[in-house]
Amino acid sequence: MSLSATERRVPERDLGPLFAPNAVAIVGASNDQTKWGNWISVQALRMRGRRPVYLVNRRGEPVLGERAYRSMAELPQCADLAVIAVPAAGFESAVEDALAAGARAIVGITAGFAELGTEGEARQSALARRVREAGAVLLGPNCLGVLDSGSELYLSSNPLPPGSVGLISQSGNMALELSRILSERGLGFSRFASLGNQADLTVADLIRAYTVHPETKLIAVYSEDFGDGRDFVAAAAEATTMGKPVVLLTVGASEASVRGAKSHTGALVSDSSVIDAACRAAGIDRVASPRQMAGLLEALHLFGAAPARRVAVLADGGGHASVACDLAERYGLSVPEFDAGLSQRLRDHLTPSAGVGNPVDLAGMGEKDVTSFARVLGDLLDAPDTDSVLITGYFGGYGEYSAALATAEVETAAEMGELVRDRCKPVAVHTMYPYSDAAEELQRRGVPVFRAIEEAARSLGMLAGRTAADPALRPLPDPAPPVTDDGYWSARELIRAAGVDFPAARLVTSVDEAVAAAREIGGGVVVKALGLLHKSDSGGVALGLEGDTAVRTAVADMAERLSPPGYCVEAMADLRDGVELIVGVRRDPRFGPVTMLGLGGVTTEVLRDVDFALAPLTPGQARELLDRLRSAALLHGVRGRPAVDLDALVHTIAAITDVAAAHPEIAELEVNPLLATPRGCQGLDARIVLG
Repeated sequence: MSLSATERRVPERDLGPLFAPNAVAIVGASNDQTKWGNWISVQALRMRGRRPVYLVNRRGEPVLGERAYRSMAELPQCADLAVIAVPAAGFESAVEDALAAGARAIVGITAGFAELGTEGEARQSALARRVREAGAVLLGPNCLGVLDSGSELYLSSNPLPPGSVGLISQSGNMALELSRILSERGLGFSRFASLGNQADLTVADLIRAYTVHPETKLIAVYSEDFGDGRDFVAAAAEATTMGKPVVLLTVGASEASVRGAKSHTGALVSDSSVIDAACRAAGIDRVASPRQMAGLLEALHLFGAAPARRVAVLADGGGHASVACDLAERYGLSVPEFDAGLSQRLRDHLTPSAGVGNPVDLAGMGEKDVTSFARVLGDLLDAPDTDSVLITGYFGGYGEYSAALATAEVETAAEMGELVRDRCKPVAVHTMYPYSDAAEELQRRGVPVFRAIEEAARSLGMLAGRTAADPALRPLPDPAPPVTDDGYWSARELIRAAGVDFPAARLVTSVDEAVAAAREIGGGVVVKALGLLHKSDSGGVALGLEGDTAVRTAVADMAERLSPPGYCVEAMADLRDGVELIVGVRRDPRFGPVTMLGLGGVTTEVLRDVDFALAPLTPGQARELLDRLRSAALLHGVRGRPAVDLDALVHTIAAITDVAAAHPEIAELEVNPLLATPRGCQGLDARIVLG
């Protein structure tokens, strides 16, 4: 989503009291080291030099040797941020006390709301309304806390290292794991906000706040529930368009993960394919684990948006070299052959047994001259046809042979770090000795080091696979007059009215009417029984009927078996040189209408050659979606078959998605098959599901 400077949104709500408060109150402060009120208090007292910190508990008992107050009304000054960690039964009362005392931001540590079911959800909704009415903001409830390194705000249960990553997480433990991994790689956090149940502030609100936060360079998100999915996409697109990558870890790929999310935060989880579509639209980088997230964040921190697709592989052994090449291609990288000039330059300072193609195999030269790694790396980085370098194998372990070699290896690592810094090309190193002095020197100089070759290859692959936000992302249209009939004829006519071509057809209720309709249409016809969701599976479709007898027999048979309320008699389509596609739109509860496009007909669910995108689509977006199908070559003509009319096809697909997007009462809309031919395209069947 391309935005001009004047179009860029800023946070719609004031989050200053949340991230940079003048004073803080910890409500529920405790000396009990098993309670959140103790853990938060310990961290909060670290920032007393920056702002007043007031401890509050019902009895006014001192906590950690510090004075405590019985309520926020007793505080000597207004605390614009209140962190509340009291039992659920007293949470609403504590919120009222905080609002009455002038708090403008509340962090709800307390659990026991929407994650417990309907009653808890009702309490949570009422609480959020009350906070908004007071002009305040609520983070949580059921959250881990908040942190801002720049304003020295430390209000989470655990300390987090400072840095440039803005973290938004719905899971406390996931945040802690990511913190440990990132700190190992020299990275830390500019901000951290624990989402909890998102009763008030959402992931989109926080992304917008991070987007305009100068100290935040990268945005990392773990979320199970996106709330208003379209708002999430818009916020993330704003961030990525303004040069702040958004890296997302989420769930939904398995039924078990969905169950876990629902029990964790009461989350309503979208299908993984829907989330992928949302990520493409917003330019979000999606990862599958905390370690993957850390690897990509490190690569983005070090190399930014530098290209990485064409990779040179450098190893000191054929086995590592071959495995690295396979993994590089698996993760979307290209391992092209070197030109003759580069191969000759490499040959000039390597042994005759070394491999100087791609991959480069030093063939044992590391033990003889470990500095060869730096010389070869320099040549590879200087090559114009090389975007990135993947180093794998033994580097880092040569120092075990002798003290002299250990010194030379560390010096070589330093030189390699300088080369990477000067050339500004991505480099990832896998070593069997990740904790060696040489490996630590590489890491210290900004060269990422990995314990597993697949992690190193994946890191470069994720850099290479990044996409920008879709500048053509369309807003949802105003709702059209609602549809109340979900029958086949109604679906067909609704879609046809949008400009989608269908074969000539007549609606009939008897055998005699069917025969008359077939005569009027002429040629071969199709008869479809109405009132069936899956007509083919039920034997409710008869194809290629010619003549009165064939039509009469087919309709009589359907009447006896299915007792349908009526029939649709349609002209038999010209299937010559045609490709059958499916265009479906399903309304996701979070992200709204989502298009599914793929190879169609009766084999759709068997072949599963489908892809997804947020609806509605432009013709250009429809073309991109078609190009991602495994069967895309069929549309361009293969084995002497002519290409289909792509221009007509993409405009038809866009029109179908427009219909679905304009009708929020339609839960599912599908045209299957949509026949694409060199002569144009036609919808041969359609259905809608209301709900």
